[in-house]
Amino acid sequence: MSVPTGAEAPAPANLVTITSPDMFTGLMQQDLNRVTVLNFWAPWAQPCEPMIAAIAQLAPKYPHVLFMSIEAEEQPDVSESFDVEAVPTVVLLRGHTLLAKLTGGQVQAVEQALHTHAAPGAGLAQSRAAPQAAPATYVPASAPGAPADDPAQPHALPAHLQGEESPADTERRCRELMARSKVMLFMKGQPDMPRCGFSQKTVALLREQHVDFDFYDILSDENVRQTLKVLNDWPTFPQIIVRGELIGGLDILKEMIASGEFQALVGP
Repeated sequence: MSVPTGAEAPAPANLVTITSPDMFTGLMQQDLNRVTVLNFWAPWAQPCEPMIAAIAQLAPKYPHVLFMSIEAEEQPDVSESFDVEAVPTVVLLRGHTLLAKLTGGQVQAVEQALHTHAAPGAGLAQSRAAPQAAPATYVPASAPGAPADDPAQPHALPAHLQGEESPADTERRCRELMARSKVMLFMKGQPDMPRCGFSQKTVALLREQHVDFDFYDILSDENVRQTLKVLNDWPTFPQIIVRGELIGGLDILKEMIASGEFQALVGP
């Protein structure tokens, strides 16, 4: 998915791609009476493609509405502000007032929401929920009673490996990392300072289950980051590894916890 606007032609003037929290906040503050549509997407999620195309077609029909294209994992501060857990997710706002939040690629639902809230003469929404604008820095959720990370275990690329590393050496190191602990989490950031909302939610779930887990910050090591995508045939992070084998990402972890399968897998 190489074109976030979903079209080869130039994007409409009221369809913008968000590249930073500051850009998002600045645009939101320009007009607190304007209806804004936030389209959260990810390049690996096929259901995002028809939604991206639909947004590109809807933007010219609603020139007074601002449409924002937001790559969820690349803009975690913005995603976290709206509790985005899956893509595609479309949020409609009037200023900072929540009008609608739609998940699962419901193009018709988005069209209906726009007709309701953004058609000429549409009134203000009754909901007064007010999501906060994205902060300048990411503030992780607290986890009272969570165990401190073990400083004896390395979590960054060792100094002697900062230079060139052969693909074979990287793959061997990835396999060693995957087997380092019974539960291994490859994430963006560290458990007490995650750098994406999906990593934060994964850490919170593991802690809720009182699971002892090790972690590796893939943002500190591009070799490991790219090699794991191929090695595990899984293009995104976080990745949860149990007993040296990939079980999946956040959505699969949620399903396995709900079914009891995860607790059985990591049991004594």
